[in-house]
Amino acid sequence: MPSQALPPGSLPLAPGPMVTRRQWLAQQMPWGLAAAVGAAGWLPSAAHALPARTLVFPRDHGSHPELRTEWWYITGHVQAQGQPWGFQVTFFRSRVDGTQQLQSAFAAKHLLFAHAAITDVRGQRLLHDQRIARAGFGVAQASEADTRIRLQDWTLERSDTARGKPDFAASRYTTHIVGSEFGLDLVFDSTQPLLLQGQQGLSRKGPDAEQASYYYSQPQLAVSGTLQVGNKRMAVTPDTGRAWMDHEWSEALLHPDAQGWDWIGMNLHDGSALTAFRLRRADGTALWAGGSWRAPGQPVQVFGAQSVAFTPLRWWTSPRSGARYPVQWQVQTPAGTFAVNALLDSQELDSSGSTGAIYWEGLSDLMGATGQPVGRGYLEMTGYAKPLRL
Repeated sequence: MPSQALPPGSLPLAPGPMVTRRQWLAQQMPWGLAAAVGAAGWLPSAAHALPARTLVFPRDHGSHPELRTEWWYITGHVQAQGQPWGFQVTFFRSRVDGTQQLQSAFAAKHLLFAHAAITDVRGQRLLHDQRIARAGFGVAQASEADTRIRLQDWTLERSDTARGKPDFAASRYTTHIVGSEFGLDLVFDSTQPLLLQGQQGLSRKGPDAEQASYYYSQPQLAVSGTLQVGNKRMAVTPDTGRAWMDHEWSEALLHPDAQGWDWIGMNLHDGSALTAFRLRRADGTALWAGGSWRAPGQPVQVFGAQSVAFTPLRWWTSPRSGARYPVQWQVQTPAGTFAVNALLDSQELDSSGSTGAIYWEGLSDLMGATGQPVGRGYLEMTGYAKPLRL
């Protein structure tokens, strides 16, 4: 992987763990922020394998500052005023290793980032915005006790709707996002138990043991609330949408041969949930793969690294970045072979104002063997505009 020299006067920051599709994004900091953090810099430490452990809730819904990188990610689709809409909200936490021993309250020990977007299917456009701040001073914070995240005027919080149930299955998430062109005030209610990815929540992301993360999902979330586009505020039509929530945290680094990744999280119309991902080498071949399948009321089926294959079927070239993305895929899994079709080709996000990355993430349909839609969710692709840079 080609290295990139620092601009004069800049200091390197902690790149953080690069273990899944989106964790790398939280590490690509703009140089202006790097200079603002201070002279502590970053001293890399050896990655270590995460121990298998039982995830404990509600504690593990919260932040894990002892590990380098973490993110909470919600995507979904709804109907509002007779139109289909997609949405994405992501909060990242990145530990700055070089400042951990500093005693000053002004030391930037953790950085928080957030991305949000709305896909206007009928209008064929993507609206997106971003935030970034150092943790502390009431401006940005992520609770360790539960999901309670604030980044300036953006928030994501979780509460229990039925305490005492196994694995805190009954969760309600609320988010408040005010962007320059859009807004989200949404509520997400769980309809199924937590889905522990990998081996009971420990998910491998590469050929080496240290390339792993703690990872769980909450698929099939019911969605209510309002969307705002421009000056138009729209109530979500009841029972028209579903959302998907991922929470992942890790210490490990992405494998050095990884160029990027492709990932899908799909809520099927029959209540099933499909996760599939692959990490790509520079030549486009798979370095690692995985995922899971869960039918309603059934145990999770975990996919092995050799049992998932992504085959691109149609490509789209971004007029802004010049990156060429596959916007239609065939995805083979032990649970079946599916097609993934983007509802809008132009769903590329430029996060130069926060994480510094350019990636594609958008609302897509899942097609079954007969060619008919069987589900809907989100497709994410990174490393197409430029190689991953650690």
